[in-house]
Amino acid sequence: MQKVRQHYQRVVVKLGTSVLTGNSDRLNRNVMQQLAQQMAQLRNQGIDVILCTSGAIAAGREHLNFPILSETMADKQLLAAVGQSQLIQGWQSLFQEHHLQVGQLLLTGADLRNRKRYLNAKDTLSALLEHGIIPIINENDAVATAEIKVGDNDNLSARVALLAQADCLLLLTDQAGLFDADPRLNSNAQLIQEVPYINEEIVGLAGGSSSHLGTGGMLTKLQAATIAQRAGIDVVIAAGAEPNVIVGLANHERIGTRFPAQSSPLERRKQWLLAGPKVSGALVIDAGAEQALTQTGRSLLAKGIVERQGLFQRGDMVQLLNETGSVIGRGLCRYDHDEVEKIKGLHSANITQVLGYDYGKVVVHRNDMVLEA
Repeated sequence: MQKVRQHYQRVVVKLGTSVLTGNSDRLNRNVMQQLAQQMAQLRNQGIDVILCTSGAIAAGREHLNFPILSETMADKQLLAAVGQSQLIQGWQSLFQEHHLQVGQLLLTGADLRNRKRYLNAKDTLSALLEHGIIPIINENDAVATAEIKVGDNDNLSARVALLAQADCLLLLTDQAGLFDADPRLNSNAQLIQEVPYINEEIVGLAGGSSSHLGTGGMLTKLQAATIAQRAGIDVVIAAGAEPNVIVGLANHERIGTRFPAQSSPLERRKQWLLAGPKVSGALVIDAGAEQALTQTGRSLLAKGIVERQGLFQRGDMVQLLNETGSVIGRGLCRYDHDEVEKIKGLHSANITQVLGYDYGKVVVHRNDMVLEA
């Protein structure tokens, strides 16, 4: 079931590069001005606004007069380093027109996967909002490598929505929402107005990126919506060029595709488990363990593990798979890959005998585990 909110108190607005550029090669100040005016209107209504903005690399290219560069990580980080200051200055000047101050918060995947850094980012975000400052958030592309990147601002914005305990996440793009077919290829494609649950059929409707400048497509938006929905956050995918779209969506107008929040959201720690740590390996479990986890809320014991996949350290996130390969959930493993290999299938009482020590009777504790919806 989903819950219906009458009024939002805190909204995250994610703006894709295609929205900010109007699908051109440079940021469109008029578009940004209109969007800033809408966000200022929400603030005047007493709604907290957090902006998750793309566009740093596009701003860098424009500022350097569109240099011919390679596609290496270093050159992309060069553009991000130059463009990030241009992007934040642009937003700062636009919000100052409405007597609003902004604060920049640059994040990487590493900030979100580490529990302490995650909570530090949460505290910074809370402080900005408490003082009436609009947080402007982007991935720190100038330093992020493939290993520590979130990868796209759709998924970043979902994690920011969790950090901020937001009510609603608005994913604004160059598409009107999610369609039952690709509208770029099929003129008869119909907009889907509401998606209560994201299943394999819905994921199958997602195509690739529609912009040569952006890193996200509809698939990343569905990934973001899944995370936010399970955390009790409403999500809407809509066209950023729609007149007054931000104000309209915040006031529950029927625009784009809405993904209503689940009525029983995950507790805070499990929200972090869902959205933060990167999966490092997998444990295949037997039918008895699957039933214990999914039906009775038990922890995973060594006896229920039939196979270990990948290399991981103690405390890393691992996927939990059943014997047919379906994902059951994910959790923090209390033993590393070598230790799991030695104790899989054993009774808990025998762990110390085999290893010479133990980190407890369970391999993945239920409090450190998130199951599939």
